[in-house]
Amino acid sequence: MGDDLVSTGMSTSRPIVTGVALAIAAAVAFGFTTPLVGRFGAGVGPFATASLLYLGAAAIALLTRVLSRPGREARVERSHLPRIALVAIAGAVVAPTALAWGLQHADRARASLLLNLEAVFTVILARVVFHETIGARIGLAVLLMVAAGSTAIVSGSDGVGATHGAWGLAAVAFASLAWAADNTWTRPLAEVDPTSVVACKAGLGAVLAGVMALGLRERWPAARETVALLACGATGYGVSLRLYLLAQRRIGAARTGSVFAIAPFLGALGAWTLGDAHPDSASAASGALFVAAVYLHLSERHAHAHVHEALVHEHAHRHDDGHHEHAHDGGIDGLDGSHSHVHAHDETSHSHEHAPDVHHPHTH
Repeated sequence: MGDDLVSTGMSTSRPIVTGVALAIAAAVAFGFTTPLVGRFGAGVGPFATASLLYLGAAAIALLTRVLSRPGREARVERSHLPRIALVAIAGAVVAPTALAWGLQHADRARASLLLNLEAVFTVILARVVFHETIGARIGLAVLLMVAAGSTAIVSGSDGVGATHGAWGLAAVAFASLAWAADNTWTRPLAEVDPTSVVACKAGLGAVLAGVMALGLRERWPAARETVALLACGATGYGVSLRLYLLAQRRIGAARTGSVFAIAPFLGALGAWTLGDAHPDSASAASGALFVAAVYLHLSERHAHAHVHEALVHEHAHRHDDGHHEHAHDGGIDGLDGSHSHVHAHDETSHSHEHAPDVHHPHTH
């Protein structure tokens, strides 16, 4: 595709770069907490671990909600609640419980890297469900991510043989699939207030997992480990999910999921730092492949002539992005930043750089 941008007052910021940066930040927040969850959750029931993680996520989301300025984001409506319940079950109960159990029964470095499967599952589901355009460049980036994770997994790792921890690794793979389904179901929620989505999902997940833990009489951690797991949840599941939703808003589910694949490598790096395993030449090769894949995402350029059909919807927007030229009563003074309300789009045709966001779901 060409790299031309129309000069119609449209912001020339690159949505793909912004989205990739947000996805990387989400990956950092999640990746480095994975080995810590394995360490502080050792001997703790998996449902209890999941409950504490998402309790921490709900707490940070509620704090952010109190401190944020109202009116900037579309509100969570009653119609969103069934979808939130679905993602809470998949992403806040099933996935973290499977991960917690897997981390207790497998080498934490390899288990962290196996979460790389989440990217593959997410890209496939995004293509099937939302028909997101992948293209050769992003397809290659996904393959490099998979190769990077595979290279590190099959490399020699202390204390784990060919079959040792197989069930633990299988549980982590299942967690990856559950989170991929969560990512796909969450995509339509990316246009509403991400802080409220995190609070609702995390709060419901914490309650459901907590009830399961109590019903199964699982072991709960001591005070120190409880605080640590709450902190891991606030960072790796609260802050990370909010950043992930903002990335999905800009670059769609497939690209966000692909970039997020660096999280497992960061988790393995954290495990190596904690002394759970030792990196080798294969680890260096894996890191190089991840860097190459991220570069492919950051350097992607996608611009061509396209048509926007007439549409009425609500989401956070600005008036300098070339897609929101509607008038406000009394003008737009004071609306210098993002704000949300129901607005209409007329049919229009233009050419500019874009990503598969809410305004560009067109096929190619």
